[in-house]
Amino acid sequence: MTPETILTNALLVLPDRVEPGTLVLRDGRIAEIQPGLSRAPGALDLDGDHLIPGVIDVHTDNLERQVQPRSLARWPSRSAFLSHDSQTAAAGVTTVLDALCLGDLGFDAERTETFLNGVRDLDALAPTGLLKSEHYLHLRCELPAADMLPLVETVAEHGAVRMVSLMDHTPGVGQYADIERYRQMRVRGGKSIAEVDRRIEELVAQRNRLRGPQRRALLDRFGGRDIALASHDDWHADEIAENAADGVLISEFPVSMMAAEAARAAGMEIIAGAPNIVRGGSHSGNVAAADLVRAGLVDVLASDYVPPAMIEAAWRAAGEIGLAAAIATITEAPARMLRMADRGRIAEGLRADLVRIRPLEGPDGPMPVVRTVWRAGERIA
Repeated sequence: MTPETILTNALLVLPDRVEPGTLVLRDGRIAEIQPGLSRAPGALDLDGDHLIPGVIDVHTDNLERQVQPRSLARWPSRSAFLSHDSQTAAAGVTTVLDALCLGDLGFDAERTETFLNGVRDLDALAPTGLLKSEHYLHLRCELPAADMLPLVETVAEHGAVRMVSLMDHTPGVGQYADIERYRQMRVRGGKSIAEVDRRIEELVAQRNRLRGPQRRALLDRFGGRDIALASHDDWHADEIAENAADGVLISEFPVSMMAAEAARAAGMEIIAGAPNIVRGGSHSGNVAAADLVRAGLVDVLASDYVPPAMIEAAWRAAGEIGLAAAIATITEAPARMLRMADRGRIAEGLRADLVRIRPLEGPDGPMPVVRTVWRAGERIA
């Protein structure tokens, strides 16, 4: 890294405003924020492009998409992890929580292999300095799954764990409250109706038996630690109240406006999916994230399954809440949620995680194009 880097002629997206200016980077941090243009020799002219903090993604399933790019084609895990890393960096994501599923409900057994390999590959690659983005772990814990707790124990003390989500993908609740929609989804996946119906009955009985005790064990394992606890696919006010009472104060992807309103009333922070905004609605029939933004019910946007969606979604949300506030949903707010005080804002003394963006006019309005990405002052994309 050069001793000093000067980025000038930029529109700086600061926590409360957007203004033209110059950044001076030293030793991986933002050393100075200056108004106007710099005439210093060697200053990099950004041609009036926007400069935002490095994006922080609290939930991405993108690694799973690289591991299994087609339904019957599994990719070598180390190669998949490196591909995932390159894609996150190119999307302006400098800090990423790799969301890995723990627990199988009978239809996604390969996710366990992805979890085990993902942790192994992170452990192997992180010390090499070859990863472009900084990777952490988000444990997605399937409460009714019989194998969930043993899998948790393999990683519960891992230093990279930053978030734990309580999930329940039993048909009839949460994201799959519509059982017929769930049935048809599994049939399209190649299962017979008889097989799906038999499994639905088994899963409902398994939930009644395991959800309560396994939920309590999970909360006992992670409660009181410096790890963000979230509930996933919130759908019912009683369940939201139960989670809030137990210190689970993040609602991740609430499935309806009612659930989001209940989460906010319970004092929870709310995560919404960026692809939901870019696509104009939920791919699974749930509440439109744009409606949640308009209602003031989104604190953080996450990529869910498309890393480039984060900056594009924030740009679209800017029409409702302003660009500075919209960018905060993918930078400052997730940093605060994860208790990462050294990043997430353009401010003197913080890490020089930065993204250069040029909005390109298109048929659907301005399309933000990532041009350059720096992590700790080093260019990574």
